[in-house]
Amino acid sequence: MSSYVRPSIDAPTFRDADGQVIDYGNRWDASPPEDTYSVDTHPERFAPLHTVADALIAHLRDTYDVEVEEGVEAAEDLLHASYHEVVRAARIRPKDPTCASVTLVFTAYPGIYMHAGALNDFHYPVCGCDACDSNWQAEADNLERHVLAVVTGHYHETIERRDLDPWVGYAFTYPDGANSGGSREQDIAPERLKAAEAILRNVSRPWAEWPSNASSS
Repeated sequence: MSSYVRPSIDAPTFRDADGQVIDYGNRWDASPPEDTYSVDTHPERFAPLHTVADALIAHLRDTYDVEVEEGVEAAEDLLHASYHEVVRAARIRPKDPTCASVTLVFTAYPGIYMHAGALNDFHYPVCGCDACDSNWQAEADNLERHVLAVVTGHYHETIERRDLDPWVGYAFTYPDGANSGGSREQDIAPERLKAAEAILRNVSRPWAEWPSNASSS
């Protein structure tokens, strides 16, 4: 069981034009109104994700046998550049090469991008528009679950050749369930794909659990 604990967060309250508190995550009983698509009224509601990501970095540094490299250049690990300005990035690399590394990228949006392992990126939030109605708590839940699945050896990546384009897949497993997905990655540089295939041939399925830092035992 992980010793990670989410930090206490004093999240701001947002109100609509009538002064009513906006209950993000519970706004729509049915389909969202048409005029809420592609509208992002309060992106600042996701600011607590930066606090959560910072706490995760500190936890991984203190708990596992890793090297942490800080600098916006670490955002180059992403398969596709961030849509928003990168304000910080940290690459957390286990010293055991059979373990998947994690790179957390902080954006000015504010949000978090994560690159995990060889060829998969994850966004928190995926979409912050009013129609999607996501809140920071749900996005933080996903970020924490994904990071902790990687470090406990419950993250799996695959590359399949389908027609002309590679299918890049992933799977997370948790104590209470699992989720998986993938996509056709037509824009991966051939040399990066080749390097990733070589890496994945030589690691376990899934990636190995991160070794603990001796000082944390």
